[in-house]
Amino acid sequence: MSDATPRSLTGAQIVVEFLVGRGVGFAAGIPGHGCWAITDALLDRMDQIRTIQVMHEQSAVHLADGYFRASGQPMLAFTSIGPGAMNTVVGMGTAYVDSTAVPLITGSPHTYMRGHGVLQEFDRRHHADNPRVFEPVVKEWWQPSRVDDLPFVLHRAWNAMLSGRPGPVLLDLPMDVQAESAEVVLPDPDRREARGRVRPAADDIERAADLLRAAKRPVIVAGGGAILAEAWAEVTALAERLGAPVVTTWNGKGAIDETHDLAGLTIGDTASTCGNALASTADVLISVGNRFTDWSASSYRKGVTFSIPPSKLIQLDIDPREIGKNYPVEVALVGDARAGLTDLLAALGPGGGAAAYRATPYFAEIDRLRREWLEQVEIKSGSDATPMTMARAVREVQRATRDDAIVVTGAGLPQGMVKQRWVTRQPRTHLTSGGFSTMGFTLPAAIGAQLAQPDRQVLAVCGDGDFLQTMQELQAAVLAATPVCVVVLDNSGWISIKGGQQTFFGRTAWTDFTTPDGSLYSPDFAAIARAFGIHAEQPVAPDDVAPAVGRAIASGGPSLVHVKVDRDLAVAGPDKTGWWDAPSPANHPEQHARWLAGVAEEQHR
Repeated sequence: MSDATPRSLTGAQIVVEFLVGRGVGFAAGIPGHGCWAITDALLDRMDQIRTIQVMHEQSAVHLADGYFRASGQPMLAFTSIGPGAMNTVVGMGTAYVDSTAVPLITGSPHTYMRGHGVLQEFDRRHHADNPRVFEPVVKEWWQPSRVDDLPFVLHRAWNAMLSGRPGPVLLDLPMDVQAESAEVVLPDPDRREARGRVRPAADDIERAADLLRAAKRPVIVAGGGAILAEAWAEVTALAERLGAPVVTTWNGKGAIDETHDLAGLTIGDTASTCGNALASTADVLISVGNRFTDWSASSYRKGVTFSIPPSKLIQLDIDPREIGKNYPVEVALVGDARAGLTDLLAALGPGGGAAAYRATPYFAEIDRLRREWLEQVEIKSGSDATPMTMARAVREVQRATRDDAIVVTGAGLPQGMVKQRWVTRQPRTHLTSGGFSTMGFTLPAAIGAQLAQPDRQVLAVCGDGDFLQTMQELQAAVLAATPVCVVVLDNSGWISIKGGQQTFFGRTAWTDFTTPDGSLYSPDFAAIARAFGIHAEQPVAPDDVAPAVGRAIASGGPSLVHVKVDRDLAVAGPDKTGWWDAPSPANHPEQHARWLAGVAEEQHR
């Protein structure tokens, strides 16, 4: 049975019409000879798909990544052949590690030219071999050789990208396949797409419910999968049903309102003391879409973030490969986070509500641990010192925003500081290159988030090193008229790395931005922003930051606020609350001995 009436379309038109049919409203990339048939087809569908010009191909993927994280809907990234395609690999790696659905189209040599080394082709081992560079960082890739294959390939790619654990996919499209035409039928999404939610087995749900009923100190660990599955309401409902705190990973922030009295806050190496204390002393843990990475599990050092065993683990995950990978499980729930939690809540039945859990000694402990952490936060976040602490700067930035503002971070101290200190009230408002911790992610991903949520305030909070990697995308923000507010927290160096070097080596190397005479160096970021024609300010005193950010947001266009922050390692970064295993060499005996002592307590040894 056919999906629709056949139509004569070029390969590029097939792609664009397919995207229109899936409701894709945006595409981002740089036009080149390898993809100019695609851009020509996009020109005819400007009424349906808005194309965003970026200044670097990496940014096209980060932009599409940020769009998906903020909305749950995909947008297209496209590039030309060769270096244009290769420039996207770091973006695809970021999306793959964080399970973000990004469709990428790259150009490829004409099928009849394959193997001749034309058009920036990799051909020494296999002809048109560019896609094999992407194999570790995409769910699947396709390189069709015929125009009439495209409808089938496209719906297979779309299903692969969005079904199960989401992830990026690659379509490497030969130039002749883009240009030639065929009579084709475009697949009907209602009849071809893998929809619905995979549910865990009913007997496993009952086993998990029995374990939770008997728990005295249950803790819910919410990872990025809880956000991807839109399971935040169910996470909060389960917390209230059990009287259990919710602790979150990098990408799990937003699974519960962090002002909720059961928000146990963040876990891991740079996290909250309350989150780590609660998770490490739980008798039953239920993990929701969490991979138990080293950063979130304190490199598996027993008793720091987790103690499994004796803690019993219920692990809910859409990906069977994650079950039991890093910790043994008591009950495995293979399925969608939202569907699994819905079934688990039904199996548990009604509870006593807030009045019941607030009367327990366990809740009194949760409340005490939260208050102790918030008192610790005040030491750096409440500091009036100048130059200001990064913690104080982040607090002042948030003071200028609404509760539904979206904050985006990439690698470096701002990423950890925002994770630890930004009070996240709603889901899909804390976007970070969590698992891959990619530098240069912040600004382009924020542009994508702004396109996805045009009525929201969007803040790109980055360090100077992160910003310098993709700051050319200020032009993309201007061209797209996206009112992103960039906040550059400038400490003249790779200070996150400097802190790690000091800890594990006892000295530092090439982490300060200095001129040959030893002077610290930073460009005038506010002047750079003004050169792009956007509103820019450079507040100096802590009390001046929030008003400056407020004016920047009110400007109605892209803006930048340049804030010099203290680079003293004692106060520069987030509080170190967990453990991170980074080997310390034997020629630094004091640091090496300290590292070995920590490694000896790791559960994976």
